[in-house]
Amino acid sequence: MLCTPRTPAIRPLLRCLSTHPPPPLPSTAYTDRTRPNDAAITATPDHIPPIVQHQLQSALRVDQAGELAANYIYMGQHHVLGRDPLTGPLIQEMWDQEKKHLAVMNKLQIQHHVRPTLLWNLARIGGYTLGALTALMGKEAAMACTEAVETVIGEHYDDQLKAFQDLPPDHPSVPLLKDVIREFRDDELEHLDIAVQNDSQKAPAHALLSTVVGSGCKMAIELCKRF
Repeated sequence: MLCTPRTPAIRPLLRCLSTHPPPPLPSTAYTDRTRPNDAAITATPDHIPPIVQHQLQSALRVDQAGELAANYIYMGQHHVLGRDPLTGPLIQEMWDQEKKHLAVMNKLQIQHHVRPTLLWNLARIGGYTLGALTALMGKEAAMACTEAVETVIGEHYDDQLKAFQDLPPDHPSVPLLKDVIREFRDDELEHLDIAVQNDSQKAPAHALLSTVVGSGCKMAIELCKRF
């Protein structure tokens, strides 16, 4: 089957060029029902310094909230632009990926005994509102929103990978956690590429929109770390 990658992202290109099935993604460990008792997906590191425990807890709390908000951003965009023959399928594709991210983050939250953010409902309402409003401004503005959000999330996942260096490497959950974070970071950067390739930077007042959305995302991250 002919495969025509839409973006310069590496993973989609490799999928197209390879004649062999790709190896399973790290997150598959959380959706594969043949591994119910695997310590990598059921256990959490113990006897770690309080500051490291706090880093793990706040990181996963933010991640879960962020994936929830992303789901509602794409939901809002899809409700407005879903019938567009070009933009609708793009939004649906990215939304489907975010649904998987959220499902895995929900399992990670349970595994590592992380309290969900108290701002859960705000993440849902704010995400949907942001998605719908930018979509009402047009396809380019919706893509500019995606570009700004995914830029912040990609940087945030990179910061987490550095913080996770302090986790005990011999615990089976730690290498998997890092691999999942890398996978999700790459997914988010792929979404960023899709947005740029689909005219995000042609949005009216692109610089202002990007600054407002990006600043809002960074503020939300800091709030979710605390609450």
